[in-house]
Amino acid sequence: MRRARIAVLTILGLSIGMFIVIAVLATLNEGLDKFVATLESINPLYYSAALVCVLLSTIVGFPKWDMFVKKLGIHIPWQQNFAIYQSMFSMDITPGRWGRAVVAYTINRITGLRFGKTFPAVVADILTDFLGFISVAIVTSFLVRSYTLVSIVISVLLLIPFFFIYVRAPYEWVKRKLGVWRRLRGVFKTADIYFRSSRSLDAGTYLYAMIFTIPSVILSSLALYFVILSFGIALAPDLIPTILFIYTSSLLIGMVTGIPGTLGVTDAAMLGYLIAFFGSAGLTFGIASAIIIFYRIASMWFTEGVSTGFLIYTMRYWKLRG
Repeated sequence: MRRARIAVLTILGLSIGMFIVIAVLATLNEGLDKFVATLESINPLYYSAALVCVLLSTIVGFPKWDMFVKKLGIHIPWQQNFAIYQSMFSMDITPGRWGRAVVAYTINRITGLRFGKTFPAVVADILTDFLGFISVAIVTSFLVRSYTLVSIVISVLLLIPFFFIYVRAPYEWVKRKLGVWRRLRGVFKTADIYFRSSRSLDAGTYLYAMIFTIPSVILSSLALYFVILSFGIALAPDLIPTILFIYTSSLLIGMVTGIPGTLGVTDAAMLGYLIAFFGSAGLTFGIASAIIIFYRIASMWFTEGVSTGFLIYTMRYWKLRG
């Protein structure tokens, strides 16, 4: 847990540093007084709506997580499972969001089930999130008539790791080559359990999960829309598909780099997209910078704060088994 705290504090420090860089660039571009005035002009009502959208985006995804857990034969009261589910967003700053595996440990302490048995639920949740981002990014790229090929290429790159997680043949090849090493026998034993357990999640399960994933992605995108409105940029609702594209494609660009929290890359991509698409609507570099800062506060640190509270709550279960 100490390492997790250090990681979170490090990412926090880096994100603050990124905000400072964005603010400095905006100041150099438009002047300090004008940028400060932009920050002060934020509409609290619209920004509150953005925070609500971010919170709802995490809640909407719970039914799919609950379904994954039940499909794996894991029986936990829904209130307890909801707290566990919410706690995993505290690890979304990790590369590829794989830090969400912390919930597999929590479930182990409650039920005694091995990591390999419960980890498929974590993988399925991450995969369906990616599929949601990818689906929305590609569909909306056709609507905005831009960056379709880029969206497809990035999507393919992001899905490559899942090939090795879901397709057993490469794993069996590695196992035959390295299975004689005693130190790796425990790893292979856990992997065997994982592949057996993951069979419980069929194609229908993943398709059903998308019913909850797509609305979650849309709510996160609407949060960006409300942040834009909070800085006085009056965008008509018919521009929401463009917002969906900006959010999902910027996030995918950041994810493909593997940088924790997609820091810097997603911010730069979103900044460029906002100016490119809405510059004619009066969205200047300074306003775009303010939007990025406040949106990342809402989507990253507001979520982190709420989820960390759930993580601290669920840590009480870590003491259930010796």
